[in-house]
Amino acid sequence: MAPPTAIDIEGTTDTEAIVIPDPLTVNGVSARRAKAGKLIAGTAAFTSSDFFKSQASSWKPKAKRWDHYLSEESRSRQPSSLKGAAKYLGKPGLISLGGGLPCAEYFPIEELTVKVPSPPHFSERETQESGTVLSARKYDVSEGNSAYDLSIALNYGLGTGSAQMIRFVTEHTEIVCNPPYADWHCALTVGSTDGLEKAIRIFCERGDYILSEEYTFASAVETALPLGIKFAGIKMDSEGLLPEAMDEMLTNWDAEARGARKPRVLYTVPSGQNPTGATQSTPRRHAIYKVAQKHDIYIFEDEPYYFLQMQPYTGLDAPPVPPPASNEQFLKALIPTYLSMDTDGRVMRMDSFSKVIAPGTRVGWITASEQIIERFVRHNECSSQNPSGISQIVLFKLLDETWGHGGYLQWLINLRLQYTQRRDVILAACEKYLPKNIVTWNPPAAGMFLWLKINHHLHPAASSKSLAEIEDEIFLAAIDQGVLISRGSWFTADRSGFKPTELFFRATFAAASEEKMTEAIERFGVAVRKSFVLEGANGEGKGTWLHRGDDVTI
Repeated sequence: MAPPTAIDIEGTTDTEAIVIPDPLTVNGVSARRAKAGKLIAGTAAFTSSDFFKSQASSWKPKAKRWDHYLSEESRSRQPSSLKGAAKYLGKPGLISLGGGLPCAEYFPIEELTVKVPSPPHFSERETQESGTVLSARKYDVSEGNSAYDLSIALNYGLGTGSAQMIRFVTEHTEIVCNPPYADWHCALTVGSTDGLEKAIRIFCERGDYILSEEYTFASAVETALPLGIKFAGIKMDSEGLLPEAMDEMLTNWDAEARGARKPRVLYTVPSGQNPTGATQSTPRRHAIYKVAQKHDIYIFEDEPYYFLQMQPYTGLDAPPVPPPASNEQFLKALIPTYLSMDTDGRVMRMDSFSKVIAPGTRVGWITASEQIIERFVRHNECSSQNPSGISQIVLFKLLDETWGHGGYLQWLINLRLQYTQRRDVILAACEKYLPKNIVTWNPPAAGMFLWLKINHHLHPAASSKSLAEIEDEIFLAAIDQGVLISRGSWFTADRSGFKPTELFFRATFAAASEEKMTEAIERFGVAVRKSFVLEGANGEGKGTWLHRGDDVTI
């Protein structure tokens, strides 16, 4: 079969090499866009990642089909009759009396302005003094000032999200992940929890189980439960989910005892896992992917903390590791994603701007094979439809028109260094204030959480109190000291019949100031000493009994 004509081929004999285009890079975006021509995408414009991927993708094999895994609900979804008519709106001279699109003349917002950092000057002070003011007006497109304006953003859109944002996230995904199959696509979500809820409904039936880490994102479990779907937790270590434990669980799955068929889906947070802070190494990810292939498991790769990978922890008073000197070094330092190793098309990657821009934008995106994205869009069409147009145009103005991919990566490098500093502060406080014979931890390599393990065997009431009672005692003692720290039991994957054998608490280093974080850890140390009746719980030894002042959350 002749190769696609859009691909340039050099050589005229079967002994000469075919020149396959290089993958997209940050520096290659401008040239690709120039070759593609001006983006013209009006109100409710049809769009697809295929419009924006580089030619390198077309040489790759297509993804595996998942017809046998689609739920009855997902299979029954039909295209929206009204949304489908949008494909005709691009016809020149067409007068539309078909759709119920309001006239932009009646949108009472003429202009939006926002002030944003100018790379590489990202601090609040620098932004206040020398930030860039961005403006979005109602008719910027027709006036030739932009590819996106308020007349488009404030109107109805399609289930993929706006063409303007799909272009950016498609390019970004190719730069970072470069999926190894041809027919990958992106679609916008109203954040990752929205994406997860729809993904569960695409793949799962009531009564199913989803695999996950034994401690996992509580909202993921609580999203599935009302749908009649439970989580089955897999054992973990300091790198997260154990592939051999996953293989053992699937190999020995007893459908009769469980009252459910063998799971078909794995939900995992590979980087800076919530709540444990664990980050799967590259070999660990490959091993898990092989288990997924062996048992034909589809993977939900939830990665809100992927770009919060931090500098290596070097310990107290040790010199720091130099930061990435360029965007290219930064990208090379990132652990490969599941999407980047997904030769089968068995991964749905969930990205979000919540942790790297702002959670209130409620904008994220998924990347998966064309078949799965089509099912996802059908669901969007009759539910959330697409994220807020105001959020989309603000993100477009910031990320696409102002920063570009290079500036966005500089921002992510800045976040990397900021979170490294925060992590090091909380770890220093733990070293100073926590009784290390009782509380232990592993320095996180990504994310915003520190997982504290409590040696409950040393508790004076270990033989008479349950783990839940000891956890409750420590939690309330911490509250009494003026610090809120999350109970580990809040994050168990199994919500029925699970009997914990270890005791944990989760602290976050994302929000509180460095001073407040340090004070909070000191207060928690006092609470632990009080619960364990250790020397120092009442002002003796290293501990200090604190007068309760302002509460601190970690």
